Amino acid sequence: MLRPFKISEDEKAPEKRLCLKRARRGHGPNEAGVNPLSSPIDCYMACWTWGAYLGADALTKGVDIGVSSWTRIAPNTLPAMSKAAANYMNSQLIRMEASFNGYAEGIALDSGGHVSEGSGMNVFLVNDGVLYTPPLATSILPGITRDSVVKMAEDLKIPVKETVIPREMLYIVDEVFFVGTAVEITPIRSVDHIQVGKGIAGPITRRLQEEFFAITSGTKPDRHNWLTPVNAPVSAASR
Repeated sequence: MLRPFKISEDEKAPEKRLCLKRARRGHGPNEAGVNPLSSPIDCYMACWTWGAYLGADALTKGVDIGVSSWTRIAPNTLPAMSKAAANYMNSQLIRMEASFNGYAEGIALDSGGHVSEGSGMNVFLVNDGVLYTPPLATSILPGITRDSVVKMAEDLKIPVKETVIPREMLYIVDEVFFVGTAVEITPIRSVDHIQVGKGIAGPITRRLQEEFFAITSGTKPDRHNWLTPVNAPVSAASR
């Protein structure tokens, strides 16, 4: 049951600013136990500015990451393809461990020991000019940015393979990078203290970054209709 709702505006939005928009849907009060079926469904949408998720220099200089001791949720435990709040307990463990170990982020393996994803972002590898990314069967979230990167790679004639990736491939490929709403396209310069390629953003990572930011900033046509302008009134005080 969806609870009746109205659109409210708590703050005036600034003009032409890129913001992170998150829609939330969950069960409200009624049932104190674990069966939510009798509880109404609440929805809200939050919008706020968010700086560089992994640090100011992450997009240009890359980040150091480590393979987590926490595996991604196994199939038939929780639905990994769902962007559900419960799944983020697993993500928090991965991220906290990475922080304790001095890394900017962690990469989790799936229950079979194959590369899955970061705590809240998908991962791509580049080797010999080919782009690789783990498939849905490795307990990943099918991210919107992941899909966008695949489409951009196809537009740029970069071969893409969705395939199971063994852990050791992280240490021998030419490039590795994260993609996601918050991280955008962030190069990875080392994995478990092992340098990736030349230790800087590789040519394919940079090419995809340039294309991504050109489209999202409006300097290139939005040929895939990814962008949705939100026209909100701006108060005189905020101008």
